[in-house]
Amino acid sequence: MPVLVASDLDRTLIYSAAALALTMPDARAPRLLCVEVHESKPLSYMTETSAQLLTDLGDAAVFVPTTTRTRKQYQRINLPGPPPKYAICANGGHLLVDGVSDPDWNARVAARLADECAPLGEVQDHLMATASPAWVRKHRIAEDLFAYLVVERELLPEEWVKELAVWAENRGWTVSLQGRKLYAVPKPLTKSAAMHEVARRTGAELTLAAGDSLLDADLLLAADKGWRPGHGELADADWTAPAISALPERGVLAGERILREFLKAVAPKSSG
Repeated sequence: MPVLVASDLDRTLIYSAAALALTMPDARAPRLLCVEVHESKPLSYMTETSAQLLTDLGDAAVFVPTTTRTRKQYQRINLPGPPPKYAICANGGHLLVDGVSDPDWNARVAARLADECAPLGEVQDHLMATASPAWVRKHRIAEDLFAYLVVERELLPEEWVKELAVWAENRGWTVSLQGRKLYAVPKPLTKSAAMHEVARRTGAELTLAAGDSLLDADLLLAADKGWRPGHGELADADWTAPAISALPERGVLAGERILREFLKAVAPKSSG
């Protein structure tokens, strides 16, 4: 029976230059592999060791990239190893099968959102009305499913974020602040629901997961075993649960450690 590994990407397995956290002396820094180029510029990296570990993992388990990125943003990433058959994009709004969005899954998600939470337009209008141009750089809608702002983090009023979170909660939405992006996401739009669907389709008997943000909490809780790095929203909140391991590593070396943990958990199954 296959093992399913559903992992967040940004700041879990892949890292921007700003998120690498290379605290060691320069001469001892790990060699890096660029895994994403955007507008002709390198954007995301993993260590060369991580690249080999991910290749090994792809051979030993059903590896499912699981991201809040849109399909277009995800498809810029060039991960090492065998191409994943399944990928989860838009926080669970799109289930890609061999790179193509599954229309049945998409329809099921849309029906749940219509039934269970306020419409995207209402949230978008609220963000436009209350977010100040003094600290908002961009307003974005992702896949007609959720909204996010690109903000100047040091200028962002903490009180505004708290008020937005309460306003969103009352309408069936959740708010997550990750780096310079503030997300407003419908509560039924989850990575965990999409992971369960992939597990059903593949017959996976064991599910493993990793992630760093509040939007990954449901994914980690839904897996049989999960890991979170020593950075990110979950680490900042000291968040944990019985089947979750909180790792001490921060930055790109956390990605390496997570992949080692995945392989250790997969090995008894793959060798059996």
